[in-house]
Amino acid sequence: MTWSKYALIALSLVIMLRCIRSMLSSGFEAETWATARFGRDSVPVTHWENLIGRARSADIRIDREDVERIQAVLRRRDDGRWTIYDVFSRGGVSVNGEPVTADGAEVESGAAVKVGGATLRLQDLGAARGSALDAQRTSAGKSVSPALTLFELTLFQLLLLFQHLVTAAGVHSLSITLGFAVLLLLEWFCYYAMRLIGRSGFEIETIAFYLTGLGLSVTASSAPQDMFKQTVLILLSFVLFLLLGLWLRDLRRTARTRLLVAALAVALLALNLATSDSLNGAKSWLSVAGFSFQPSELVKVAYIYVGAATLDRLYRRRNLLLFIVFSALCVGALALIGDFGSALVFFICFLVISFLRSGSIATVFLAVSGAAMAGFLAVSIKPYIARRFATWGHVWEDVYGAGYQQTRALGAAAGGGLFGKGAGGGWLTEIVAADTDMVFAVICEEQGLIIALCMVLAVLTLSFFAVRTARRARSAYYAIAACAAVSMLMAQMALNVFGSLDLLPFTGVTFPFVSRGGTSLLACWMMMAFIKGADTRRGGSFVVRPVAELFSAAGAERKAAPKGAGRKKGGRGA
Repeated sequence: MTWSKYALIALSLVIMLRCIRSMLSSGFEAETWATARFGRDSVPVTHWENLIGRARSADIRIDREDVERIQAVLRRRDDGRWTIYDVFSRGGVSVNGEPVTADGAEVESGAAVKVGGATLRLQDLGAARGSALDAQRTSAGKSVSPALTLFELTLFQLLLLFQHLVTAAGVHSLSITLGFAVLLLLEWFCYYAMRLIGRSGFEIETIAFYLTGLGLSVTASSAPQDMFKQTVLILLSFVLFLLLGLWLRDLRRTARTRLLVAALAVALLALNLATSDSLNGAKSWLSVAGFSFQPSELVKVAYIYVGAATLDRLYRRRNLLLFIVFSALCVGALALIGDFGSALVFFICFLVISFLRSGSIATVFLAVSGAAMAGFLAVSIKPYIARRFATWGHVWEDVYGAGYQQTRALGAAAGGGLFGKGAGGGWLTEIVAADTDMVFAVICEEQGLIIALCMVLAVLTLSFFAVRTARRARSAYYAIAACAAVSMLMAQMALNVFGSLDLLPFTGVTFPFVSRGGTSLLACWMMMAFIKGADTRRGGSFVVRPVAELFSAAGAERKAAPKGAGRKKGGRGA
């Protein structure tokens, strides 16, 4: 058994290093959709939403005094049409001499666009040139073989299964074996399915499967009788990941459904608030037909979906107000439910989205000030929240009372050392909620501190990759959604790890993918679809349609459209 512990650590380190190398060393060449010419200067248009002005942050920068800092927004629809919007500027914007209002005007290739005192011409790339430029870009997964990394992950999970078969009771051996077998088959099916459609980027899925495998191990240790249920939830999570990713390929459809999704999210929280029974001071669980789930986990996905879809139209200030109202409803409902940890995660996500929308530190400061006041009221009104804050930093003063869970978590984590006791060899899983709220300590005890830190590194890698690739995302929707998703994952991870170790107040927030709990797993896998949407590496994402396909489809639509169609002002963007 000892040799398997060292092998697990070695494989875990190799898997993470290979994923990091592949994700962070790959070429991130920008996609070019058109060129903007003004005078002798020519600027490549590399996004679907582009700010025009003399500010350094502008995507199309015109360094002239008679052009405002941000004067216009140029948008591309996925059917290839371009629309320009005046951002309430004093200098005005016109297309071929016709003034542009806030509702926008279509810009055809070669049209003269006057922005303040400058005139630029947009030259759209044709299908042939777009395909040629795309062919020059680096393919995802070129520097590190994804098949070899997946093979190493397979060995890692087989070793986990071996350890569990050694320590588990004979009655549970079959269900544990079945769970790991289904996970392995699912990984290889996903890999070959992506290769079949020409996708070579598999690092995000590899990290998700790595963390899911550790989560399956936690279930096998703490509740082996639930292995079949957890296996079904893994399958369902993967299906939802694929379905949401395919849905996000059409941004117009996503924008049209944002209000419906927002209404469903608020209704779900309201139902939770009205019908759930209180448990340990919180009403975060909802039971339907004998099945229990946490609505707040599903609302996390809806929150990102609605927030990014609302804010992608950067020139609409009223969209920010609508999002603030939606955020207030979500956070307010969670506060009434008593789910303090989820409310905090939502608020962190709100700060990220608000900053990406406004770019204003002042906006974030005001939001933080308001949250501090709300937090003070919550601590004053909710006694169990006040007790958690009072216990913070003093858990050893009441090891059989308020500090019972965290002192056991600290002791178990220390007992595991660097290499752990082996899967199923720990005792912390016998403590209430250890496999959800204190799962970091469970992994420390069974697999050792090194693998626990690899688990943290996996989430950090996803976050760094999402922020890096968001700069080159096609649409602001994908950029905002990816950054919002990783902000939620990071917040959950930090609250779970630091809360278990008494470095932060204990909030009961799950660790992404690893904590046992079906609704949390569903939400985490669905968030992966948002991160995949921001990956514009060639062949990197099934969510992103190939450049050649987009140009060809746009050309076909234009030929099929009646002459003069779509030339009205106010054409709707993605």
